[in-house]
Amino acid sequence: MEEKCPRCGYVTPRHRNPVPTVDIIIEFGNQGLVLIERAKAPWGWALPGGFVDYGESLEDAARREAREETSLEVTLLGQFHTYSDPSRDPRQHNISTVFVAHGSGTPQAADDARHLRIFAPDEIPQTLAFDHGRILADYLKVRPQWLRKLRRVVRFAKN
Repeated sequence: MEEKCPRCGYVTPRHRNPVPTVDIIIEFGNQGLVLIERAKAPWGWALPGGFVDYGESLEDAARREAREETSLEVTLLGQFHTYSDPSRDPRQHNISTVFVAHGSGTPQAADDARHLRIFAPDEIPQTLAFDHGRILADYLKVRPQWLRKLRRVVRFAKN
């Protein structure tokens, strides 16, 4: 495909690029991990997340998506990993940067979320939307490290 500049008429190839998204692994107190049941296809339980708006940082997108879908304010603990398998989303090729966060407030499903539930790690559904099963399996292998970081952040916030 080609694109023509409306001002000068220069023709340049148009690139078809993957779309940036974020997913957020939200630790909620000592209760577990926040998952949403999607209100739109692809159906199923999933991590909160969504598309990065033009002009928005990945971090701001993660905080916004968490607030929109879970009604929680989150403190980002850091980037976990980026997932880029072209088949991870049946709608199009998305690249997701996954954050780990601590959630505060009253969890309530909103926006693209039909339901919200906090799952203990051993209660996470076997089948999740997108590649979120893989993401959570990867996370659970290193979760103790993130929980140590979370305890330091929460302790610091209380002082």
